[in-house]
Amino acid sequence: MDLEKFMNDLEKKHPGEMEYLQAVREVLETLEDVLQENPQFETAGILKRIVEPDRIFTFKVPWVDDNGNVNVNLGYRVQFNNAIGPYKGGLRFHPSVNLSILKFLGFEQIFKNSLTTLPMGGGKGGSDFDPKGKSDGEVMRFCQSFMLELWPAIGPDTDVPAGDIGVGGREIGFLFGAYKKLAREHTGVLTGKGINWGGSLVRPEATGYGATYFAEEMLKTKNTSYAGKNVCISGFGNVAWGAARKVTELGGKVLTISGPDGYIYDPDGISGDKIDYMLELRASNQDIVKPYSYEFPGAQFVAGKRPWEVKCDVAMPCATQNELHKEDAEILVKNGVMCVAEGANMPSTPEAVEVFQRNKILFGPGKAVNAGGVATSGLEMSQNSMKLNWVAEEVDSRLHQIMKSIHEACVLNGTEEDGYVNYVKGANVAGFLKVANAMMDQGVI
Repeated sequence: MDLEKFMNDLEKKHPGEMEYLQAVREVLETLEDVLQENPQFETAGILKRIVEPDRIFTFKVPWVDDNGNVNVNLGYRVQFNNAIGPYKGGLRFHPSVNLSILKFLGFEQIFKNSLTTLPMGGGKGGSDFDPKGKSDGEVMRFCQSFMLELWPAIGPDTDVPAGDIGVGGREIGFLFGAYKKLAREHTGVLTGKGINWGGSLVRPEATGYGATYFAEEMLKTKNTSYAGKNVCISGFGNVAWGAARKVTELGGKVLTISGPDGYIYDPDGISGDKIDYMLELRASNQDIVKPYSYEFPGAQFVAGKRPWEVKCDVAMPCATQNELHKEDAEILVKNGVMCVAEGANMPSTPEAVEVFQRNKILFGPGKAVNAGGVATSGLEMSQNSMKLNWVAEEVDSRLHQIMKSIHEACVLNGTEEDGYVNYVKGANVAGFLKVANAMMDQGVI
């Protein structure tokens, strides 16, 4: 396959969709060996088909604010690939949402879901609506208007959305209530539901827990663990919160969290009540972490910067895409980082990834490391189908096993001749093969 020609042709069809094109290139760059070993994939046009969504829904979302003003946002749902199961992926409500970002996320979701071993296809959706600063009534009216357009396209065996940035328990509740009213059925059409009405225990913490479990397996390849390690985390939402809890439980010390306003450096470690305070910050509906330094005077707030300048053993970017740049990677390497595990989706730029891999740093990509969230959503779907709830210990145990299995698949498919594990290649190859073979079995559709 001529990668540059393929990418040039794709860019002509989708000009300006930089995040989407970046995600496609990152996957295809690692598939050369697989494509040579499986010429049937080219004959069947697998690559041409897998990079294009099955369908995209775009719609207006009109809603009335508390002052009686009519507002209009854009809504999207990208149903990317359902070769191995119903479309599955979150809804993101944030001003930055556009089609390129959702296509990048949906494309990544195909392989992430494949890696979990659960029967889930890939999809993503959302809106440029900003829930920050909105009243419950305004969020409810927006969610009801959003679902009024979306509901015919989703279902428990068709497409199962979940939460993402800007879509937490409140939003999932309003979306589910609207769906239930419109569809006249109580089914598991959304995950991240309240525990009293079909949700799963451990789901809020799952992405952060899973990322920590995966990184723990990475550290084991170097005959070490989290015990005694200094850990830098970015973000302060559910992923960062879950990671901070589990890292602390496993003996590590979390030194940082961050927001758009800057980062917090706490040399005493972010644990106990401090982790609970992270939830209070997030619940305040403001994207700032500076108040942490008022609550805990031993901590330092560094305005306008990212936490990667802090010396650490393990770095876990858990905020958003392309937040860790080449310069950040070089500082981390210089300061002795041994493991970088992506809790967010594609938080490291390609140039940063190249720095880590060139220096043989353990580097886990988001599609593998943060698959714990969607894996637990899959477990929620299973519980809904069986009309029961597992106890927290069972969910956590299943999550831990899934993350260990994903790590094993990455090592199997990504170990290079010198013994270095290229987790990017391993995750892409393992995820791609399952989907590609399913597409082969099902014909050209």
